[in-house]
Amino acid sequence: MEGPWVGTWRPHPRRGPILAEFTTPGPKYWIPGSTGQSAHDPTRDRAPAYSFRGTKGPTPDNCSPGPRYFVHPSITNTGKYVSPSAHVIGRPKTKTQVTPGPSDYTTDRANKHVYCNAPSNSMVFRPKSLKGFRTPGPGTYTLPRILGPHTAYTRAEPCYSMSWKSKYNSCFQDAAKTPGPAAFAKVELDVFKTRAPKYTM
Repeated sequence: MEGPWVGTWRPHPRRGPILAEFTTPGPKYWIPGSTGQSAHDPTRDRAPAYSFRGTKGPTPDNCSPGPRYFVHPSITNTGKYVSPSAHVIGRPKTKTQVTPGPSDYTTDRANKHVYCNAPSNSMVFRPKSLKGFRTPGPGTYTLPRILGPHTAYTRAEPCYSMSWKSKYNSCFQDAAKTPGPAAFAKVELDVFKTRAPKYTM
C-alpha cells in the first residue's frame, strides 16, 4: 500500500529487488577503461593514440651555472649599454719636455711667399746630376726612304719588277714531266649539264 505523503512526494512499494540486498566480491573485479592505449575495453573502438614525449634533459656540456651569477642589467646581447655621462677625474700627470722656443725658428726664406716681391733671378751653379744626360747628335738619326713601295710618310707610285723569262711553252720545258690525258678523272655530265631525272626500282 502507498504510504503518507512526504512533502510533494509519496513513497510507493518497490517493484523488485535492489542491488543493495545482494552481496558482491567488492573491488576485486573492475571494468576496463575506454581511454588510453593499454588495458583498453575490448568491446569499445580504440582511436589512434599519440605519445607525448617529455622535454629533453640538458646535457652536461652546455649546462649553465643557473642563478648563481648575477648579470648586470646594463649587459645586453650586443655588449654593455651605458648612458652618456661626464666623468669627473683629476688632471693627468704629464712629463715636462724641452721644446724649441720662438728664437729657434727663422722665417727669412718664407717672406717671398708671404709678402709681395719683385721678380728676381737666382744665379746658381749647374747641378751635377745633369752631366750624365748626353743627348744624341744629328748624325745618330737616319731619314726614312722616300722611294719604293714601302715608305713612311710619302705616297708610293706603281712600281714594276723585272724577272726572267718563263719556261712555260718554251724550248726549255720538259714535256715528259707534264701529266697526260689519262691522269685526270672522267667528269660526269651531270656536273656541267642539266641532270636528267633518275628513278629507283
